[in-house]
Amino acid sequence: MSEHFQTSVDLEGEDIHWSPEGGLSYGRYLALDGVLSAQKPLTGEHDEMMFIIIHQASELWLKLCLHELEAAIAHVHAGETRPAMKMLARIARIQEQLTQSWAVLSTMTPSDYLKFRDELGQSSGFQSWQYRALEYRLGNKNAALAKVHEADPTAHKFVLEVLSKPSLYDETLMFAARSGLAVPQATLKRDWSAPYEPSDAVEAMWREVYLDTARWWELYEFAEKLVDLEQKFQQWRFNHMKTVERIIGFRRGTGGSGGVSYLVKALGLRLFPELWTVRTTL
Repeated sequence: MSEHFQTSVDLEGEDIHWSPEGGLSYGRYLALDGVLSAQKPLTGEHDEMMFIIIHQASELWLKLCLHELEAAIAHVHAGETRPAMKMLARIARIQEQLTQSWAVLSTMTPSDYLKFRDELGQSSGFQSWQYRALEYRLGNKNAALAKVHEADPTAHKFVLEVLSKPSLYDETLMFAARSGLAVPQATLKRDWSAPYEPSDAVEAMWREVYLDTARWWELYEFAEKLVDLEQKFQQWRFNHMKTVERIIGFRRGTGGSGGVSYLVKALGLRLFPELWTVRTTL
């Protein structure tokens, strides 16, 4: 705790008083009145509070992921991979926290969930615009998924703007080209809103990096940060899928999403494809 927060505690535990200096308290700084009053269960079922808090906490972690990722992309664009690597490492650790949250959610049984599931109506985690923005910035450019957010004009505008920007991997390949490596022009100048198409030439470029790490150490080190990030992202996706399967089986999710079937399909997606395929050729 900061030295600005002083406490006096009665030895009998009857009187605990916080007296912050400078007019700023812990609660006001963190806006805890708003945070702790944001949980509004629709039923009296015990497990609904946990369900709400898990998803609200996940959205806060996603907000931090986006904060770190935007800064990391800006650093790569400026040719500064060192600070970007620290930010990517932080995102990977956040992904571990998100993965662990599914372990907490899995303490809810199918019977527990069915007691309040119908009250959720058409709301679904599939509608998380922060998650959509995170996927777009990482490179999963599926424009059709932006339509999910049309009911919220502000969110829809935001995800479309993110969709049209170069992804983290796009910026990495542009940095590689500026560093003197051979990257196809078709890869460097394309419609950023379209899905990335894996390239043999890009795989060959990464092969050069991995076979001559002394010469290309900066890119080699950065590539491994990307692999670490994607691995953590896939672990999060897998745990999400298994938790959903454990609670609702293969039923359709709320809001009409495919539930487990959609999550299984998502596990096959690659964010940085050549960084995985190049390993077979080394």
